[in-house]
Formats: sequence, structure tokens, C-alpha cells
Amino acid sequence: MFQLTGKVQHYPWGGNRFIPELLSISNDENRPFAEYWMGIHPAAPSIIQLSKNAFTGLPDLIKSEPARYLGKELMKTFSDLPFLFKILDVKDMLSIQVHPSKAEAEKGFDAEEAAKIPMNAPNRNYKDRNHKPEIMLALSDFWLLHGFKTANLLMETLSNYEVFNKLIPVFEQSGYKGLYQFVMEMPQEEVNSLLQPLADKVIPLYNAGEIPKSSPDFWAARAFLTYTEVLDRGIFSVYFFNLVNLKPGEAIFQGAGVPHAYLEGQNVELMANSDNVLRGGLTPKHVDVPELLKHTLFEPIQPNILKLNADAKETVFESPVPDFCLSHVLLSANESIQCEANGPEIWFILSGNGITTDKNAIHLKAGASFFIATGEKISVKTDSGIQWVKASVPSNPHYEEKQLS
Repeated sequence: MFQLTGKVQHYPWGGNRFIPELLSISNDENRPFAEYWMGIHPAAPSIIQLSKNAFTGLPDLIKSEPARYLGKELMKTFSDLPFLFKILDVKDMLSIQVHPSKAEAEKGFDAEEAAKIPMNAPNRNYKDRNHKPEIMLALSDFWLLHGFKTANLLMETLSNYEVFNKLIPVFEQSGYKGLYQFVMEMPQEEVNSLLQPLADKVIPLYNAGEIPKSSPDFWAARAFLTYTEVLDRGIFSVYFFNLVNLKPGEAIFQGAGVPHAYLEGQNVELMANSDNVLRGGLTPKHVDVPELLKHTLFEPIQPNILKLNADAKETVFESPVPDFCLSHVLLSANESIQCEANGPEIWFILSGNGITTDKNAIHLKAGASFFIATGEKISVKTDSGIQWVKASVPSNPHYEEKQLS
């Protein structure tokens, strides 16, 4: 069990207090602390403390003895740590996006490599050859867009908003794909004619504080005020997708092709070890509508919200992919737990204090993170209470990515 130090990503959409306070570090410059990465991704590999004055990169530690740290069973499927663990603080809404399947990521990456597009080029879509399914656990009131609404709800939206009435026959005749492709490929002049009346209506109400967050008008108005150079076609997604509000302790899984966007809040996010994002709007970053449409799952989704088991010390959010599994552990005062790593694990301590009681005692305190090798047995006890999340691998993955036509 090694203490781990991750890397902060200072993306502009991040907040400036939550992550610094969680990590007990200063932010005198008031920089945005958007994400805290824990893993081996080459963009931000974690550092491992071997002893008091000895450190190494997590990728180097694993490469030194992969069978020991990953386990022989995991190595039958993966050659390295298969997941990337993050803490997020979403102050401003993120882009409309999808993630490709593994097969499509491999094709896309190889094509961009053959085209000699530099890895740091702003128009680069594929940073690696991996898929990026993900699960998130809300640490606060959290808002996101997640998949297309059911047909009746989407038709209700198109009917209730006069500016969208002209889209009803498109949806009736061409379904989800036809509707979304129609608005995402629409000339900007037509986008303006549809969205400007909506902007004129919702912005004054938003500024007056008269729109609740449970209404897509709230997020559309915020987007109108954030992206002012043009009327961003990503705003259609705010109305076409499910608007989901997760409470602390609730989680949701998002597979390849599911269109989504994080809107506001703090969360724990666990994903396959990838940074492949295809964007369709509401971002200053590279937008590639044809590539987004190529990989979008055009079908209705009923959001499946996962909840903590209030009667258990540990809740395991079983993942349908072989790459990762997310768990939440909560011990009250004077409680203890025995943990055995059936694969490599990363722990992040959210709150409280505890101590391991095996071999050399290790102090577990809020903001600390740890890497645990496969097969290790860890006993933890606490006097005052402790809460942590852990990334691991599932015992029985049953997921097959849908191949899009």
C-alpha cells in the first residue's frame, strides 16, 4: 500500500475552492482546480512514495513488477492499469460530448496517426486507442445531461416550445438520428432563427432568478450568456437530452456513445484509462460534429440512478465493463473493515481519519490517496469515522459495447 499523489488539471471550467480544500493545499492565485487525476495516463501520471525520501511514477512502479502489482489474472485482459480515477469540481458547464467504443477509438487513433496530426494539435480527437466508459458518484448536488429523452418526453418538448414546433415532422419522419443531425448540421443562420427567440425569452427570466435548475431553460440561459460569439447549437441538446439531478451518494454509468454533459457540482469519476472526447458544442475546444454524430447512440435512455446502500459499510457500484469498478466505504466511530484487493486499487479519502492495522500502520486522512497492489489485505479502523472511495476492477463484467451503424 503506497501513498499516491495525483495531478491537478486547471481547466477554465473548474471551481477554485473545493479541490484545494479537499487536498489541503493553498490556491492563493485563485486558479481553477477542475480535476484531480489518479492513475497512469501519460497526460498526468501519478507519483508513488516508496519511502520517506524515495518517489517514483506509478507507471514505472507497475512496469517494474507488473505481475505483482496488477496480478496475473488481470494481465490476461490488460497490460497495464486499466482505469483512471478523478475528483471533479464543475463550476461551469462542460461540452456536449460522446466517447467512442474501443473498436472505434482504435480506428480513429490509427487514422489520425497516419495523417500525422500532432498529439497536442487542437483538432486532434483521439489521444489514445481506448474507449472511455465512465461512472460518476455525486459528492454534492450534481446536474448533468444524460442521453436522449424518451420519445413521448422529447415530443412534449418539441410541442411545448413554439420555436421547436418546426422540428416535430423531422422527428416523426427521421427519428432521433434525423432530428439531431438536422439541428447539428443546420446552417448558422437557421440556428440563429430558432434560438434567438428562445434566448430573448429565457435570459431575462434567468437574470431575475425566476427559473429553477430543474428546467432546461435555466441551463440554456446560462449557455447563452457563456457562449456569446455565436448562438451555440449545443443548446439544442439541453432540451433533447435528459436533465438529471443527482444527490450526494447517487451514481450513474455512461457507456460508449451516450451523449452527455456535466453542468454543475462536485463528483468522483472513474473511467477506462483514456482521454478520448468527441465534442459537439458548448465549449471553446475543438468541435467535430461529423465525428460526434458518427459515434452517438441514437436511442432513448431512461437514466439508471444507482444509490448507496445505507445498511452496508461498503457499497459496490458494479460496473458493466471489465476496466473498473467503483466502491464507497463509510465507517462510523469505532468501526473497522477488512479489505482484500482482487485487483489493483486506488483509494481516495473523502473525509475523517482512520488507520491501517496490518504490517506498518498508515494514517488515512481526508485528501490522501493510495495505490494498493493486487492480493493485498488491508484492515482499517477508525475512532471518529472515515469515508473513502476506491477504484478497482469488477469480478463479473458483462458489458458489450453497442456497435453503431
